[in-house]
Amino acid sequence: MGLCCGMIGLPNVGKTTVFNALTGSGALAANYPFATVDPNTGVALVPDPRLVTLTDLFKSKKTTYSTLEVRDIAGLVEGASKGEGLGNQFLGHIREVDALLHVVRCFQGTDVVHVSGGVNPLRDIGVIETELMLSDLETLDRRKQKTEKKVRAGDKKAAFELEFIGRLIGLLDKGEWLGNLCYTPEEQVILDECQLLAAKPVLFVANVSEGKHADETMVQAVRDFAGKRGAGVVTICGQLEAELSLLPEAERADFLKELELTESGLVRLTREAYMLLNLVTFFTAGEIESRAWPIARGTRAPQAAGKIHSDMERGFIRAEVYHYDDLLACGSEAKVKEKGLFRLEGKDYVVKEADIVYFRFNV
Repeated sequence: MGLCCGMIGLPNVGKTTVFNALTGSGALAANYPFATVDPNTGVALVPDPRLVTLTDLFKSKKTTYSTLEVRDIAGLVEGASKGEGLGNQFLGHIREVDALLHVVRCFQGTDVVHVSGGVNPLRDIGVIETELMLSDLETLDRRKQKTEKKVRAGDKKAAFELEFIGRLIGLLDKGEWLGNLCYTPEEQVILDECQLLAAKPVLFVANVSEGKHADETMVQAVRDFAGKRGAGVVTICGQLEAELSLLPEAERADFLKELELTESGLVRLTREAYMLLNLVTFFTAGEIESRAWPIARGTRAPQAAGKIHSDMERGFIRAEVYHYDDLLACGSEAKVKEKGLFRLEGKDYVVKEADIVYFRFNV
């Protein structure tokens, strides 16, 4: 599978409950630390109302949504970077994912124990991020020692790397999160090789209790913290979403209406996680199937065609493209063509968000 989000946080903050609701999995969610040891992996559908519209317009027999791989990673505790609570193993699991969904407990209640004795979202965030940064400092220290040997041997490229590593160490020493900073392509290569935990993009998931304005003070504290970082926050009631996910599709809308909600928190979470991975969606549409395809932003037409089938990339001739908004405005594909909005694009075309594409190929 492609890109993957990892759910992280302290034990007993509701990660597995949210994970189960998001992916339809049945992973054990228990009221004690380390109920999760090996990461649970699931696939979440990415709801997209545009796909429903395409299915209706083309009278498609099948509708296929984009999917998002999600991993529920065991809760970290203070001292994880030194091996506490199987910390080294859990940190290794985090290293494997592309982006982080940091679940933060923003609900009171004595029925679910807190590993630190009381609920304090900012303290909890600090514990997790400190452990990730300490682990990164160890990684960078090892890399620095190897790079210094290369510099002494006269490797000019190594001198650039050594200077960059020094800057990263300085930032981590100050408690700076690396994932919201900008890097040159050369620096990004080094970051990717190091697989630094604090260099991953992060979305905070505030897990609240039921109620329209439940736990707003704690949620606002998380929003303020994330705002300074340039990170997003999604508020979700894990327990409510778990109950909602068990209802038949036909009953979910009525349940949400009773709660005065327009959409499930899981829909918002999936949408934000999708954006976190810097993905865009293009569509293929027709009588047989309307389908959403996720690709990395900046992908060119032949590589986008390869997402559908490798033969399409290998034998790419051209892409026939028009935009979803133009189809909506015109009302039909025929009208899009009449107005000259149907385009032929070559191999250098960068596929855009909400493009509807037909690939011509020959193998």
